[in-house]
Amino acid sequence: QVQLVESGGGLVQAGGSLRLSCVASGIIFSGNAMGWYRQAPGKQREMVARIGSGGSTIYSNSVKGRFTISRDNAKNTVYLEMNSLKREDTAVYYCTAAGLPPDYWGQGTQVTVSS
Repeated sequence: QVQLVESGGGLVQAGGSLRLSCVASGIIFSGNAMGWYRQAPGKQREMVARIGSGGSTIYSNSVKGRFTISRDNAKNTVYLEMNSLKREDTAVYYCTAAGLPPDYWGQGTQVTVSS
């Protein structure tokens, strides 16, 4: 079955950086779009970034210019580089694969940004 395993979350001060990773298995990674969503306490889940199979990217306005999504097809891994983190970036971040809305979701990794 499809598995998406995230890592890299944690506690960081405002203005700091983190890099999330997600390793996928059970799918043809290179042929599928991958993405990152997040859900903050009391808020709806929202798309953060998405990267197509050909490498095209889209970002939510709230992270544009601060976050970068990338993929390594040889490693079946998608990354989310997060810079200039703000308290409002605090959320559980989910790796996603295929489809829109995504067909597959990881278990999530917590990112907490402190002031």
